[in-house]
Amino acid sequence: MLQPNIKPTLIIAVGNLSRGDDALAPLLLELIEPVIDESTTELITDFQLQLEHALDITGRDRVLFIDAAVECTTPFSFSEQQASTEYAHTSHIMSPAAIMQVYQKITKRLAPPCFLLSIKGESFELGESISASAEQHLQAAKVFTLAALKLSSVEEWRKLHRNFVL
Repeated sequence: MLQPNIKPTLIIAVGNLSRGDDALAPLLLELIEPVIDESTTELITDFQLQLEHALDITGRDRVLFIDAAVECTTPFSFSEQQASTEYAHTSHIMSPAAIMQVYQKITKRLAPPCFLLSIKGESFELGESISASAEQHLQAAKVFTLAALKLSSVEEWRKLHRNFVL
């Protein structure tokens, strides 16, 4: 059961608007913010994942982490995450899996279902704008994210993950 004022869906976007394609996740939140259901979805933007984000996932039905990623072979990828202390494939110090592990350690409960949307980026230099290809990837990720947010259950997100083909 949700705690008062806790929205069931949390989206955490990590990235730096001053570092080229690293801005993809925060830019995606800017694009979807005007059209999401604010009564059910909370948006957080930060430069990188930090220990404190383990507290943000408390009481959620589902969490979506969004990040730019060099290793994507498609415009974006979508996957369910599992708690782990191992390094994950993001450009930031902590991974979603590490946040989940911290949550489980401090609460002694399983983390809520967490998913990662990685958007393909190519250029991350300080002071650059996002690249032309990253702009296209951003638009594709926007369509996907808005479609995912229309799905009401975690099981539908898991099905989306299992059936994900780009």
